[in-house]
Formats: sequence, C-alpha cells, structure tokens
Amino acid sequence: MIDSLLIANRGEIACRIIHTARRLGVRTVAVYSQADAGAMHVAMADEAVLIGPAAVAESYLKGDAIIAAAKRCGADAIHPGYGFLSENPDFVEAVAAAGLIFVGPSASAIRAMGLKDAAKRLMQEAGVPVVPGYHGVEQDPAFLKGEAERIGYPVLIKARAGGGGKGMRRVDDPAEFGRALEGAQREAKAAFGDPRCLIETFVATPRHIEIQVFGDAHGNVVHLFERDCSLQRRHQKVIEEAPAPGMTDEMRAAMGEAAVKAAAAIGYAGAGTVEFIVDASQGLRPDRFYFMEMNTRLQVEHPVTEAITGLDLVELQLRVASGEALPFTQGDLQIDGHAFEARLYAEDPAKGFLPATGRITYLEWPQAKAGLRIDTGVRQGDRVTPHYDPMLAKLIVHGPDRPAALKRLARALGDLRLAGLTTNAGFLKRLAEHEGFAAGAIDTGLIDRDADALTAQAEPDDVTRALAALAHHLGDAAQNGGDDGPFARLSGFRAWGRARQAVRFMEAGERIDMVVTDLGGSAYHVAPAQRPEAGVDIAVTSVNRCAETGAITLRVSVDGWQATHHLLVSRDAVSVFSDGATHVLPFYRPSAAAEETATSDRVVAPMPGTIGKLTLAAGARVAAGAPLVVLEAMKMEHTLKAPRDGTIAEILVCEGDQVEDGAVLVTLEEEA
Repeated sequence: MIDSLLIANRGEIACRIIHTARRLGVRTVAVYSQADAGAMHVAMADEAVLIGPAAVAESYLKGDAIIAAAKRCGADAIHPGYGFLSENPDFVEAVAAAGLIFVGPSASAIRAMGLKDAAKRLMQEAGVPVVPGYHGVEQDPAFLKGEAERIGYPVLIKARAGGGGKGMRRVDDPAEFGRALEGAQREAKAAFGDPRCLIETFVATPRHIEIQVFGDAHGNVVHLFERDCSLQRRHQKVIEEAPAPGMTDEMRAAMGEAAVKAAAAIGYAGAGTVEFIVDASQGLRPDRFYFMEMNTRLQVEHPVTEAITGLDLVELQLRVASGEALPFTQGDLQIDGHAFEARLYAEDPAKGFLPATGRITYLEWPQAKAGLRIDTGVRQGDRVTPHYDPMLAKLIVHGPDRPAALKRLARALGDLRLAGLTTNAGFLKRLAEHEGFAAGAIDTGLIDRDADALTAQAEPDDVTRALAALAHHLGDAAQNGGDDGPFARLSGFRAWGRARQAVRFMEAGERIDMVVTDLGGSAYHVAPAQRPEAGVDIAVTSVNRCAETGAITLRVSVDGWQATHHLLVSRDAVSVFSDGATHVLPFYRPSAAAEETATSDRVVAPMPGTIGKLTLAAGARVAAGAPLVVLEAMKMEHTLKAPRDGTIAEILVCEGDQVEDGAVLVTLEEEA
C-alpha cells in the first residue's frame, strides 16, 4: 500500500481523498496556491506545500512544481483528483520518470481517450456504437458548416478536448453556425488549449447515462453499474443518480458490456467512466445508446456509485495503483437501493447562473442522518474567489428506493443554511421536487424547458419580513442588555399605548418600514407601516441566539401555525433561511438607496474576470439585450448585454483586460 500521498488538487476532491487516506493510515501532502493558503484541504493534510500564485496556470497546472513538492516531502505517489492535471498524459509520464506512482491510468490510455474525435474512431473499431457526426481533423469553418448541413440540423458543436460542457454549442439555424463555432473554439482554447471541434447530430430526447468502470494491472476490468446524469444545465451536470430510472436488465447488460469493451481496448487500469448518450424517445432500448467519451479519472459524481455498491472508489484507486488486483469479480457486485448527488454552487440561478464570489459569513450543513453524506471543501469564513470552479459541496443521499432517496435529498437541501453569497440551493430543491423528475421522466432538456419556474427568485412575503423585523429586535435587545429572558421588551419613553419599534429594510430601491408592537408576554404584532392591514400576530414559543454568529432560531405561532424559523442578524441585513433559499433583507441606508436608483446607462462586470471579446465599437447603435462584452470568469464565458436601446458612448476596457467586480465596462449615451 502507498505510504505517503500528495494530492495534486484542491477543494472538495482534495478533502475527499484525504478522508480515505486517513482511514487507511496513509500520510497526506496538500499543495496550494497563494489564494488557497487558508483553505480547508490545506488544514486537513498532514503537510502542505505552496506551489504558486492564484492563477491555475502558475500553480495547480504546474506539473514540475507539484512533482518537486512530492519529492521534497517524501511522497511516493500523486493522486490528481479530477480536473487540472488528472488527464494530462505528459504529467503522468513526468511522475513516472521522477520515480513516483501516479494514482490513475497509464499515459497511453489517457492519450487514447483524451481527444473525442480520435476516441470515437477507436471505439468504432472496437465495436462500441458512437453518435453519428464528423469526427475528423479538418477544421475549416466552411467545411464544418458543410458537414453540419450533411448531418442535418440541429447539430452539436463539441470541443474535441476536455469536458464539463466547455466548448459546446447547440445550433438549430445554419445562420448561427459561424458564431456558435467561433464561441465554442474560443472557449475550448481558453479551457483546454485546443480550439479544435467535432460536429455531431443532436439527439432530440437525450439521456446522459454513464458506466463506472474499474480495471487493474492484471487485466481485470469490471463495471460498477450506471449513473444517470441527465439533469444538466449548459451541458453541465446538476443532479446525478444511480441506478438510472427505467433501466432494464437487458439495457444495463448491453451498456456494461460496451463500457468494459471500451476500457479493455486501451488496457485500462484504475477508475474511469464511459459516457453514453441515449436516445430515450422510445424508452431505454439496447440499440439506442452511443459512446460520447471516456473520462480517464475519478468523476465528480462517484459518491452515488459508492452509495449503491458499498465500495470506496478512492481506496480502490490506491490499492490498484499499489499493484493489487481487484478484490471482486463482476458477479460479486450488486445494486443496493438508490442514491442522488446534488452539486451546490456559488451562483445565482435568477441571473443566468452567474457565479458568485465573496465570503461565507454563515454556514450550517443539514444535520447528519442515516443516508446523508456531504463532501465539501469549504467552511464558515472561507472566501470563494473567481480563480476556481465555484462548487461548494456535494450533497449525497441514499435510500431503499428512488422515492425515499429523493425525499431525503429535498429535505437535506431545505435544511441547508448558508449566508454571505448566493447559491443554487433553492433551485436544486425545486428540481428535487419537480413532478417530472420525481416520475423519472427526465432528459437533458428538462431544466431548459422549465427554467422560468425552476430559477424564479421568490420574493419575501409579509410573514418573512415580519420574522426578520422581530429577529432584529430580539437580537438587538439581547446585545444591549435589554433582555431579561427569552422575550425582549421594547424600551423607550411613551405616554400611552403599546411600545413600538420600527425596523427599516430596503427592497428594489424602496424603503420598507416594519413596525414591531409589543403585545405583552410572548406576543408581538408586526406590520408594514405603509400597509398596516398586512400585519401579523406572532406568538413566540422559544428563542435561541448565538452571540458569535448572530444566528437566531425562533419557534413561533402565526395564525395558529407553529413552525421553527432560522434567521441570521448581521450588521447590514437579516437573512431568513426558508426551504433551501435565503432571503436577504438589507437594512435601509440612504446611500445604498441612491445607488439602487442609478440609471441603466452602464454595463458593469458582475464578477471579477477577463475581457474575452468586445462585439461593438463606440458610436454603434444597440438594442436592449444585444451582446456587448464576453467576460471570462470561473472557467466559463459570460455574455454581458445592453441594458436598453441606445448608442455606445464609451468602451472603457480592452480585450484581455483583468477587471474587478463592479467595474464599468461600457457606457451608453444619455437619452431624453
């Protein structure tokens, strides 16, 4: 068994690997960039080595620095995790040349599957079905457009390198092909250093089903059943599950056989995933699945396979890398129950899933229960930067069957409480409760079809505002020593009547005054000053406060309905946690109100990033919604559009410029 392991990665996957290594008694070494000096994976490892600045090209992608760190610390193996150098055959060869063990497949296996076009030609020769399309080397735009017309629209443009939905565009109209190809090539070049693309037919009712395979150095290859990854947004997986809904024994056997055949064709050893696109227009049929690509590494979604098989895939990786044979055969494996994984991201679904950055000011994970696992690389107080992928955690649930597991997922997402930055938790919970998803009627277009309902940002209602105002009063009274028990009394001189206190919030640039009236005992009446008739009577049963974090838990009765509510009172706002969503009610500040009412004459950067492309010049007339700037951030492209009809007055940046969050990029001429 490997004695000392360097993990050439960061965040959630580095922490995940450390957990297994600890259990096996393996010493761990973390590497980190300057931006990650205080990261969770650095604190967890036995040792940690600084390898460079924040930029991945100068830190996590510097193979020589990582190998030097391994030699310096006496590590005898390197685990690449996923992403970064995990599928870089040159790095694998350099690791071997340094006398170290690479925890993963051989360089030749990675090369065989590293480029989608070559991999598909190889799979055709091995008898594995592939998606119809053009997988050649010619990259002339006119030629590729001709191939698209030959294949028939809609088509899918795909980068031949990498994955994760980067460098991928669906094209329905021949007139849009040129611009889509340019965008895919640009994104592929930025993400993978290779702009070349292939063209495939677009499967109308697609399901993304992948097979986990495992091989060893003794020629054994097995599959660990399937995962369904059809819930996707922009070709990126959102919720994965195992086994696949509607899967038949015949279909599973056919896909498993094809996956094992694919792995055996390249002499594969270690953990890998063979991804298939399935035409589900007539259900799951053995003659309607096609090879897409093989990921020659551990997958983000591997925990659902672990949940239904009872295996630790990282442990298997370490054992196989140490030269051991697989401890089981295909016949020893069986499926136990059902599992889901939801990817929690720092992003704003209501704003086109723009990545969010900032500090996690408060974090409370769902309580650990049977069937719930949380893989994460962040803690309260950590800062999410624009330098890396914005995934915060993976919530994994397991149950005896699909309905039970799905209920556990929805409950876990609803119990999550995080403040400081926007997340997709509410979006994930709505997905978990989606009628079609619950029925198993899923394909890769489900999220796009119901995007408005799934991404709608729920506005705080009068009860939410009332709870926020009451929580602020109770927390404020406690801080000022005005609380002689769980129920603070309102203070201040009054000649007659009941004591009242106003709490001022701001929503959409408008000031909202919530008036808290002390009714005596444990009862309060809270109403908007502008709409007294919307007031509610709140009877407080219990109050629990955390002076350190500002968290308040209220057990209250509103109109006879008793429930427990969780809130966070900070210097600037009250956050109300509700069913996975976080309603943030900022306190009224005159300066902030003025800023909210600023004119829409500017295009500003919604996050730090790099200017990838400017589409128009100063003086150009634009319509509302016209693309103006392509901003590269969080390893993705984000198109910023004109806020209104108008004329471009000034462009304040150049392509390649680094910009900060809130930087003004383009201004429009003032109009009467």
